Amino acid sequence: MVNKIDFLYPRARYRGQAKPENLVFNANLQEFAHRVGYICNLETAGRIPSKEAFDKIEALWEVLKRSKEQLGVGKE
Repeated sequence: MVNKIDFLYPRARYRGQAKPENLVFNANLQEFAHRVGYICNLETAGRIPSKEAFDKIEALWEVLKRSKEQLGVGKE
């Protein structure tokens, strides 16, 4: 089961400054990228309409943006 999960949800190492908020945001960013990929594939295959795909990606973007603001990533 571990190999299947690693295949479906690969994680890349974080190579920046290893602060807790950076690591959490990196995990959130990777999850965002995976979900966007799945949504794009569903839209390309004709499983969901373009408008629905756009709305889902826009909602995911808002969650990611809120996460960045709450974690204070990018502020000096």
